[in-house]
Amino acid sequence: MTPGRPVPPPLAQPAAPSTEPSSGGVLAAAYGATSPDSGLVPLTLARRTPKADDVEIAIEYCGLCHSDVHATRGEWGGTAWPLVPGHEIVGTVRRVGSAVVDFAAGDRVGVGCMVDSCRTCESCLDGLEQYCENGMTGTYGAIDRRNGDSVTQGGYSSSIVVDRRYVVRVPESLDPAAAAPLLCAGVTTFSPLRHFGVEEGDVVGVVGLGGLGHMAVKLARAMGAKVVVFTTSDAKVAAALELGADEVVLSRDEEAMAGANRSIDLIIDTVAAPHDLNPYFRTLRVDGALFQLGLPSEPMPPVNPGSLIRRRIAYAGSLIGGIAETQEMLDFCAGHGVAAEIEMVRADQLNEAYDRMVAGDVKYRFVLDTSTLHAPAKEAHA
Repeated sequence: MTPGRPVPPPLAQPAAPSTEPSSGGVLAAAYGATSPDSGLVPLTLARRTPKADDVEIAIEYCGLCHSDVHATRGEWGGTAWPLVPGHEIVGTVRRVGSAVVDFAAGDRVGVGCMVDSCRTCESCLDGLEQYCENGMTGTYGAIDRRNGDSVTQGGYSSSIVVDRRYVVRVPESLDPAAAAPLLCAGVTTFSPLRHFGVEEGDVVGVVGLGGLGHMAVKLARAMGAKVVVFTTSDAKVAAALELGADEVVLSRDEEAMAGANRSIDLIIDTVAAPHDLNPYFRTLRVDGALFQLGLPSEPMPPVNPGSLIRRRIAYAGSLIGGIAETQEMLDFCAGHGVAAEIEMVRADQLNEAYDRMVAGDVKYRFVLDTSTLHAPAKEAHA
């Protein structure tokens, strides 16, 4: 969930603030918002005591996602305060519940955009927990299925407790900080590439070159595809080529767009602002597809059905990835040397980083170093 894919957390009402952790629980230092106008401020969380199938994680790094900005600034409404964002979490296992056999203390692990789902619907049983028919539980801002009177709090924190089924293993060969954005931006672009069956010789177009777009370029190249980046900015041409793009097309250049006619097999569109898709449909071959990952806040220009019909083109959407697919993505990245391009930030730089994200001033993801959080206060505020 990035500038290319803001997805609002479920509506939730906050529980009364807890002042002490439950027996065996832990106080965690955190940064979060206490109102739409508060900015990010130091907080202390009371994390639950690990249940039999829980994993307690000492968080090392947490990626910053554009959806974090929307949520903490109350731009989606229905926000429960206080709110600690963060759903691109990498850390090490501190302890596990009595029924956990697949993780042990010291393991490096990750947590992405969800920490639970109903586990019984068709989507969950098919390993597509992100499409849970009863609603997945977001890593922050959602009613906690494990404890229905509380709201989930995210990874801008020194620790978190998560059911083992929603924890993934981070391969040792991945830099842990650069791996954090893979838990959202990585799997969000990996999933449609895998679903379409991208392979060597395919041509993949990427619209937009932000947090999502740069991962789409890297992953498609690692799958053997030729990559064409579409951008409105001359300034991004060199950057796209440095990331591995084979070609860059300025989408506001009608002649360049005409030259790309019928040349693309699959387009990954990461742009979250309203834009006309019809010119991109014309670049697709017969049986091509455009996957929309960006979720604009304003209406998009209408799609001309004729553009789809005349070439049997599919227009589709995609939401993050399931837990098994997230693990597959991490293993793929480890095997192909793929990681996010990041800029590390301290806790006291978070508000500045949010402003820079809104301005598009980041190449290409910010990652919070949680060692810069203050020690937790004696009283928990969330």
